Amino acid sequence: NCIKLTSITIPNSIKSLGDGCFASCTSLTSITIPDSVTSIGKACFGNCTSLTSITIPDSVTSLDYACFDNCTNLTSITIPDSVTSIGEACFCNCTGLTSITIPDSVTSIGKACFCNCTGLTSITIPDSVKSIGEFFFDSCAKLTSITIPNSVTSLGDHCFHGCTKLTSLAIPNSVKSIGKSCFRECVNLI
Repeated sequence: NCIKLTSITIPNSIKSLGDGCFASCTSLTSITIPDSVTSIGKACFGNCTSLTSITIPDSVTSLDYACFDNCTNLTSITIPDSVTSIGEACFCNCTGLTSITIPDSVTSIGKACFCNCTGLTSITIPDSVKSIGEFFFDSCAKLTSITIPNSVTSLGDHCFHGCTKLTSLAIPNSVKSIGKSCFRECVNLI
């Protein structure tokens, strides 16, 4: 809640950013994370509504729960190949995010990861991901198309709910289960 903090440079002596470390620093526009940082805690940058871009260093292996939740002006993020898991609701309510590439190193993505990313138009999901969890893309109203890789075996409840611009979707043979209301309100899906 340091609402007047606009930028910060973290020294190389820091190894981890704890839970809620910069949460609700609503004026924070830029941050430099050094290569010494190996973990970023829950809601670390949650509600940093002025943050526009961030580069995660190669030393980080996971992004925790709600790490960037409600970063409404976040338009770009670089996720390095070192990251293997992305937590629940990590990018939820990042309404300024238009596209994101998830590296092949990621094997686990938590539920509601991109829910209410109303500006998201495209996303690349790597072959290493096995499931698309519940509420994954819930209310991503501008998402027009997505490729589900052959590695995915399940689509969770409500995972594409409210994706009103989604026009096509190929479900691979690898998918064995589709959750309830998975495509609810996908009015343009043919």
